[in-house]
Amino acid sequence: MNIFGDHWENYEQRILDDWNSKLDEHDIGVIAGDISWAMKMSETNLDFEYLKKLNGQKVIIRGNHDYWWKSITKIREELGPNIHVLQNDAIRLEFPSRGVPHSDGVCDDGGIVLAGTRGWKVPERKQPQKPDDKKIYEREILRFELALKDAKTKMHDEDKLVAVIHYPPFNATHDDSPFTKLCDKFEVDACIYGHLHGNPGRVALEVTKNKTKYYLTSCDIVGHKVVEINL
Repeated sequence: MNIFGDHWENYEQRILDDWNSKLDEHDIGVIAGDISWAMKMSETNLDFEYLKKLNGQKVIIRGNHDYWWKSITKIREELGPNIHVLQNDAIRLEFPSRGVPHSDGVCDDGGIVLAGTRGWKVPERKQPQKPDDKKIYEREILRFELALKDAKTKMHDEDKLVAVIHYPPFNATHDDSPFTKLCDKFEVDACIYGHLHGNPGRVALEVTKNKTKYYLTSCDIVGHKVVEINL
């Protein structure tokens, strides 16, 4: 990645050191896509081994550069129980440090439900979509809704709902979009996204729209450091 600038120098070690200094086995970390440059899953071994070195429960989604991402079943089998893979669906995880579970496994303080899909580029003002982009965009809106519907079936009282999407859920001027409207409809507490790179002065790291907080987590923009999500 350092071909894109000196700020990428030694980024893998910097991420690993910062992540493991802040997260332990009880924490939940989210990676919002672009996991590997590999073209085939057979070429992802080193990247998967890297993910397994990160502390805690990990939740990942597909990014636009994850061309290796084909069979969700094979990915889940390969990554194992501590790396949760979202693809147009949701998962519920407990906060182990937030309470003592009852016999039914539910904590008084609730847990977190994460719902995710890749998404697609939201149109900018006065810039019409190309037909191919429009087709993918509309499909990803449906997938995002499917993920949030699945999340609602898994939520318990006091749970928090977090959406994970690779592309920003709004355009550069933070206008409402079908993605943000779905966040409103399903009462999403926080939405985590990535994809954007480059000059951090041109983007907002945190945006609040209605009752949802939106967090940009592209690693170079946040200095290759963990972003804490406040719920």
